[in-house]
Amino acid sequence: MTDIPILTIDGPSGSGKGTISLRVAQALGWHMLDSGALYRLVALGAMHHHLALDDAAALAEYALHLDTRFEVPEDGGEIQVYLEGRNVTRDLRTETTGNAASKVAAIQPVRAALLERQRNFAMPPGLVADGRDMGTTVFPEAKLKIFLTASVEERAKRRYKQLKEKGLGVSLRGLSEEIAERDTRDSQRSVSPLKPADDAVLVDTSDMTIDEVVQRVTQLCRQAFAK
Repeated sequence: MTDIPILTIDGPSGSGKGTISLRVAQALGWHMLDSGALYRLVALGAMHHHLALDDAAALAEYALHLDTRFEVPEDGGEIQVYLEGRNVTRDLRTETTGNAASKVAAIQPVRAALLERQRNFAMPPGLVADGRDMGTTVFPEAKLKIFLTASVEERAKRRYKQLKEKGLGVSLRGLSEEIAERDTRDSQRSVSPLKPADDAVLVDTSDMTIDEVVQRVTQLCRQAFAK
């Protein structure tokens, strides 16, 4: 794995990690790991099978044998995610699933169960890994680590727009409160807390467009891996 170029992109919910990671991976022709989707899948499956979100043993066992697949449309559209044969792409991005995933992700046995699966995404010609502990825990040897951030207000506005476009009824104030609560939970958990790696490059996206962030990250990546 050390010979494979790896770019990690970490950051809090709503910082644009998913969009930026996908665009950068497409620009470079690299593979992409959406680690947050794995935790959301575990949470979604747990709720479907009526597993308690604090039952560490049951959740870890479920995570270890997670039956999922990702399909990339030929037209370049949204990646389709399947859980136990069912398309759950839409369900995966709800606030309910996101909040449940934040709780599941704080359980060490679940993180241990998913660790090797995440590392197996590292394949030639390279990998863009998106998450909250990609640069600190999953790929600490990555040559380039990015930490994206943005204000809570800006992240709430972005999430509000996304959900409205999908026809979902949401409250901007409620989203702001949920994002702030999730930040606290993710940054204060004892297992792989959300924080920049010591050698990460911080990029504040509050006043940047998606294209500007993609350009900045792609430029940093090409400089890092040209050496």
